[in-house]
Amino acid sequence: MVRSASAEEIIRTGDRLFAEGRGLDAVRLVLEVTAHHMNDWRVSLAGADVILRHTVSYNIVETLLRNARRCHPDHIQTQALLAHVLMAGGDIAGGCALFSEMMQRYPDERGTICEHMSMSFLDTGYPAESLQILLSHLETARPTVAMLNNVACSLHRLNRSAEAVSWYEQALALDPARPEIRFGQACSLLKAGRLREGWPLFFDRILSVRNGAAWFLSLPRLRPGDEVAGRRIILFYEQGLGDAIQFIRFVPGLVAKGAEVTILVPQPLVRLLAQSYPAASVREIDGFGREDGYDYAVPIPDLPYIAGVLSMHDIPAPIPYLRADSGDVARFAALLPARRPRIGLVWAGETRTRSEHVLADRRRSTTLAAMGEALTPVEATLVNLQFGAPRGEIAGWRGQAVCDLMGDVRDLADTAAIMANLDLVISVDTSPLHLAGAVGCPVWLVSRWDACWRWENSGDRSPWYPGMRIFRAQERSFVPVLQQVGAALRKWVACRQPGDGHGAESGGWQA
Repeated sequence: MVRSASAEEIIRTGDRLFAEGRGLDAVRLVLEVTAHHMNDWRVSLAGADVILRHTVSYNIVETLLRNARRCHPDHIQTQALLAHVLMAGGDIAGGCALFSEMMQRYPDERGTICEHMSMSFLDTGYPAESLQILLSHLETARPTVAMLNNVACSLHRLNRSAEAVSWYEQALALDPARPEIRFGQACSLLKAGRLREGWPLFFDRILSVRNGAAWFLSLPRLRPGDEVAGRRIILFYEQGLGDAIQFIRFVPGLVAKGAEVTILVPQPLVRLLAQSYPAASVREIDGFGREDGYDYAVPIPDLPYIAGVLSMHDIPAPIPYLRADSGDVARFAALLPARRPRIGLVWAGETRTRSEHVLADRRRSTTLAAMGEALTPVEATLVNLQFGAPRGEIAGWRGQAVCDLMGDVRDLADTAAIMANLDLVISVDTSPLHLAGAVGCPVWLVSRWDACWRWENSGDRSPWYPGMRIFRAQERSFVPVLQQVGAALRKWVACRQPGDGHGAESGGWQA
């Protein structure tokens, strides 16, 4: 492949290696091939595309793009991608300068450049700037599908989802076949509380599953109104752990109607769901071999639509609907400090590798240093619930002590058992937040300012989790909202009475 490479070969082979978990091999291959084809701009651009989609190695991508630009100085896509990479890597001024230069050099391409620029602003957390660029351009230019879609995305992230819906409609009028636009419209309808209109569009999404060739995906997909009595139904994990936790509450309804339910989820969820839903069979999704006799397969996020949840008032809240094992609760109780109240902390989302996911993680995550500085000192025991790489920040934390038992945690059933011994959880928008809500532990959400659709556009409560209080960031920085949380926490601690809300030991929580 080194002697005669094409852009298509690089993309095809690179994607395959990344899919096989051989990311280092993919990067090495790209670098080797491009080194032998330094004067072929297409090869450098293809290599940059592959690495950018699967990693955040912005320095490597930038080098490849600069070489492609050297070979073909006037290629719009190369320059726009380079500007995007600069912004994604933190050089906002550099990316903006390159976009501005392109606007001056290529006046006939301003529409295309505007599309690229607005998307880069959206990805890096600047929806207001994206909207301003688009609306200014649309004052004198004919709209394209991409522009209309980006206006809608900007409004959605600015928590103006009701306005976003009409822009999505305009985009779909020009191109009805674009599934990503229909999904964006679905999320805006749901965020605006228009569930009756949103769920059917949400149902038509492209499924986000790790193994697109899984045998059960060929089964008929359950739809509202389908008969389930006596049917064998597979509920399978899709999108994320938080989604699974949020929507799994509808399992008892299927069982009550006579369905035989098998739940396929990643290992961290298996034990928790098995002990919470003994009437269902819970299996690990990885390695689930072909079995005959099933009638339907259902992505877990479809369950509210299947159950007929047509308004925010229809959302069932049988809290708790997930339960910790009493033995696990006692085991962690013996390890926790006696001092009350006990407050669990989560400051970052799951660490992912694909560039689009990393940029989203940055928008929803903060650091232990930022959260700790805002919340402490406080007359309470702080308990770590953070998992993954951000947990390592505890080693460098020099503030109030944080009790860290996550080294003893095997799965989310153990995390639920720790939560059963807590009085409050404070978390950014990630799966432990959903877990706290599902097990009935009072939880405070520190929401990014471009809030997820499930938390609506405004308000400090959610019908999905009645024990949740929402603190909404009003800007890209988490510092101001964390200061609000800190003030509320100190007031909450001061107002507590001895014996209030001792988690599992008192038989329940009080918020």
